[in-house]
Amino acid sequence: MNLLIVVPCYNEEEMLPETTCQLSAIIERMEKDKMIKNGKILYVDDGSRDKTWSLIEKYSSENTKVCGLKLSRNSGHQFALTAGLEWAADNADATISIDADLQDDVNAIIDMVKCFNNGADIVYGVRRERKTDTFFKRNSALLFYKLMNRLGGKIIYNHADFRLMSRRALKSLMKYPERNLFLRGMVATLGYPADVVYYDRRERSAGESKYPLKKMISFALDGITSFSIKPLHYITYLGVVFIMISIAVIIYALVSYFDNEAIQGWTSLLISLWFIGGCILIACGVTGEYIGKIYIETKRRPLYFIEKRAGMSENNTKDENE
Repeated sequence: MNLLIVVPCYNEEEMLPETTCQLSAIIERMEKDKMIKNGKILYVDDGSRDKTWSLIEKYSSENTKVCGLKLSRNSGHQFALTAGLEWAADNADATISIDADLQDDVNAIIDMVKCFNNGADIVYGVRRERKTDTFFKRNSALLFYKLMNRLGGKIIYNHADFRLMSRRALKSLMKYPERNLFLRGMVATLGYPADVVYYDRRERSAGESKYPLKKMISFALDGITSFSIKPLHYITYLGVVFIMISIAVIIYALVSYFDNEAIQGWTSLLISLWFIGGCILIACGVTGEYIGKIYIETKRRPLYFIEKRAGMSENNTKDENE
């Protein structure tokens, strides 16, 4: 079978030499052991501002196992990954997605291919533990996964975007029309036979993380609002609670009035106003998130544009930009 490893890249010039070396070695090992017939690495340059694309062109000219796509601008990790997956759906029997930072153990690829050969259409790469994460990141990630599953998004705990997908699973994924992409949640809804490979995540050996706190929060919000309408239900429940509280307050005020008891001070009134006002703003914000996503979906703009290609024959490239 033909295997393609899709690697989204953004300003990864420091990591690309080692990434290319390790992934090429894994491919050669699997070809030698007859696990795969042919393997290839597809780098997707997500509008990098450093020498990432120059290195991709260099490696593709020196190594037939390397090819690349360059997006016309920085579209974001999920869109860059989608660009590679769309090309892979027409050119590979199985596709593995992995980040360029090599924090995901490349040796787990061998176990993924074994699971694929045993009949799995989707193989999730799952971290055994989070020892390399900070206390905040470890616990915030735990909270996110629990919240997602509570809200109805059945995602795999400690799984990001390190996975193998068969051609039929990938083609099914490409039929999803939405523009607000949360791939790890979308893949989990496909329903094909799946398996899990556990691995130990490493620390980044070069470069810097492309997911600071701001991006992680934005990504979490995208995941929640893309896969669940329960926050809207909770707003309704909150409204009911406030109606019950207001009824109780009205009864209390009437009883106090008829008993000639003065209602004390402004403190409780101000606290109530601020609290209710904050809840209203939160409700408006959550509702606005959904309205914003509807707005984006209805425009149906292309997810990305491919500016250049490297190491690809013309008959194996798609002319259109999705």
